[in-house]
Amino acid sequence: MSGPEIVILTGAGISAESGLGTFRDVGGLWTRVPLEKVATPEAYAADPAFVLEFYDVRREGVRAAEPNPAHHALAKLQASRPGEVLIVTQNVDDLHDRAGAAAGADPADLIHMHGELLRALCAACGHRWDWGPEPMTPKSLCEGCRAASVRPDVVWFGEMPYHMERIADALEGASRFVSIGTSGAVYPAAGFVAEAKARGIGTLELNLEPSEGAEMFDAARHGPASEIVPAWVDEVLGR
Repeated sequence: MSGPEIVILTGAGISAESGLGTFRDVGGLWTRVPLEKVATPEAYAADPAFVLEFYDVRREGVRAAEPNPAHHALAKLQASRPGEVLIVTQNVDDLHDRAGAAAGADPADLIHMHGELLRALCAACGHRWDWGPEPMTPKSLCEGCRAASVRPDVVWFGEMPYHMERIADALEGASRFVSIGTSGAVYPAAGFVAEAKARGIGTLELNLEPSEGAEMFDAARHGPASEIVPAWVDEVLGR
């Protein structure tokens, strides 16, 4: 097989039961902090200290969180069907990684399309590297060029998500698209289901409640991710 058979998109809802807040639900992150203040290149340019402190707090939350049964179930699915399952996550946490996604297989079987909060990006030279527990400040220096232009390696609004070409190629060759814990409101990921349907790929939504694009899916199951995702994985594996 030249590509994955199943493409899985995950969003904030899969990490909510690990204690990481969602973004667009009632009480979600963007209802408390205006995105234009912390999640745009313009915000970083205007007040880097404020933006970096915001992400320092989020980074601490990610480090304290643990993968839940939904993360572990998807890792089990990948391990049982090596090379056949691609996980594309909109989440910037590392819970899929720590659950064992892509472990022992091709690391490219897990795509962080919106970047990774525990990594740094130099706004001056583009160098990327793992970031430790220390705070990220306007005085933090790039490992490569030594410029004081360090930011989280996350995709902000107005920026292009990572690995879009590979995701498109995977959708073109897959036989199944599954969306887990997404709002269906953030593009381009919200458009993946339409791409899948246009190619005749079977689509399934696993979500706490219907997403904004729920009518596009062939089938849906609603409930907590920690319950419905392991149940679906067991069905796929014939258990």
